[in-house]
Amino acid sequence: MSRAFTVAVAGQPNCGKSTLFNTLTGARQFVANYPGVTVEKRIGLFAHKGDRITLVDLPGTYSLTSYSLEERVARDFLLDESPDLVLNIVDASNLERNLYLTFQLVEMEFPLIVALNMMDIANGRGIDIDPSRLSDELQVPVIPTIGNRGKGKRELREAIWAMCVDKENHGSWVRVDYGEALESVIAPLEVKLSRQAHLASHFPARWLAVKLLEDDPEVRKLVTGAVAERDYRLSHSEQGKDSIDAGE
Repeated sequence: MSRAFTVAVAGQPNCGKSTLFNTLTGARQFVANYPGVTVEKRIGLFAHKGDRITLVDLPGTYSLTSYSLEERVARDFLLDESPDLVLNIVDASNLERNLYLTFQLVEMEFPLIVALNMMDIANGRGIDIDPSRLSDELQVPVIPTIGNRGKGKRELREAIWAMCVDKENHGSWVRVDYGEALESVIAPLEVKLSRQAHLASHFPARWLAVKLLEDDPEVRKLVTGAVAERDYRLSHSEQGKDSIDAGE
């Protein structure tokens, strides 16, 4: 019996996401809008081993903090629609910046595949990346690709299908270490949040704790009444604002 899976395609602007999306889906695409906004939603399809894979191209965004419309749209889709898999397109020639979004997806505990795109540009700049080692560090599959040449298409389709059919056994257990000053605040917040059943059943407690410390307005709404305001503003008063800006 044919199965159907949904894959969210996430990446920062200018990572080659649209090109790789087109490479994977070809002409089997259509366009809609995300609910309640005018942001365009591209949806593409491909079949693999008799199963149907639907790819949803999320807006390009540098992070998943809800400050811009694109960030809110991308994050709302991930949280509300719970795709079977997230395909994270990463610009190999600008790896450090692109991994900021990757780490946020890891913290959200989605089944994840990283497409290490633009490998030709990275190589041309003398940047040597070991995909196997990166995969070991992130504990997710990492597939080298060159989207505009179709390189890596077969391997990526196979990896997407394999993880979708066995997603329960695929997940990253990587924890981003923010340093002693931040971890001393994150840990007790994480414990408090994990005790709130209505939150813990829908959101990773550590991800919520980190977003609270970033002063994310949408996460503040989620946890209203779950933790005291002073708990997530503690480091503002005791350690200074700069110590909680995890993205800086």
